[in-house]
Amino acid sequence: MDYVKPTEVLQTMIDTGKTKAELTTAQLLIRGGLAGAILACATTLAMTASAQTGIPMVGAILFPVGFVIIVLLGLELVTGSFALIPLAVLEKKTTVSAMLKNYFWVIVGHLIGCGLYALAYVLVATKAGTDMSNPLIATIVSTTEAKTLAYQAFGASGMLLVFVKAILCNWMVTLGAVMAMTSKSTSGKIAAMWLPILIFFGQGFEHTVVNMFVIPTGMLLGANVNGMDWLVWSGIPVLLGNFVGGALFTGLLIYWGLKQGRSKLAPVASAETDKEPARLPALEKSV
Repeated sequence: MDYVKPTEVLQTMIDTGKTKAELTTAQLLIRGGLAGAILACATTLAMTASAQTGIPMVGAILFPVGFVIIVLLGLELVTGSFALIPLAVLEKKTTVSAMLKNYFWVIVGHLIGCGLYALAYVLVATKAGTDMSNPLIATIVSTTEAKTLAYQAFGASGMLLVFVKAILCNWMVTLGAVMAMTSKSTSGKIAAMWLPILIFFGQGFEHTVVNMFVIPTGMLLGANVNGMDWLVWSGIPVLLGNFVGGALFTGLLIYWGLKQGRSKLAPVASAETDKEPARLPALEKSV
């Protein structure tokens, strides 16, 4: 059986968080850059499939392929780390400063990876700027405006909406990262992590790394969106919502729910329990 028990998964979450916090800046940049580019590529795959079939759910079914590649190769996705590194901090296996270092440099890596893929995709989609007839161009432009200006039009309600959608998104994304730990086989890991990612993408929730590709690409293709629109109505609220969804809904709730069970697996021996039980006095024979 390749199934891993939940209490063992919790320990793996903590150990993984510790390992991630100990990576060097160069490792964080490279792994974060690759993860950003791969997730961006999976996004355009999903958009292409949705356009070709006319069924958006087909794109949602295919999108998790990017997440699977990232997890199996041990790359860095900041939204997944939102659930894992705080647990290592709670267990005093790393520090808050190490956690923030990881988040910062991985996000920088994501921006580089997503930005480079955005430039490459715009070049391909427009045939080096000579043809704007590709239907995916209009799709990306409209999606970019929907992820920023549509929320702006609702004002404070829009800010609340994007924040809640970001929480729900990363609840699922981090569940995907944790579900991959429930199996020891590659096929088991793929099947387990595929489901939560499909759920988030199929419902149009907000993921900060996906948006790091979609919104800049839409801006390059002519969307009526500027950098401040991206920062205020997507960048900041989605990043914060993703953190809450990952750290609280997945990381802390699983930690609190399973911590007692984990402690029961290996009880600490005390001086009293280590002693031999006292011998009962022998009963005297009756005459």
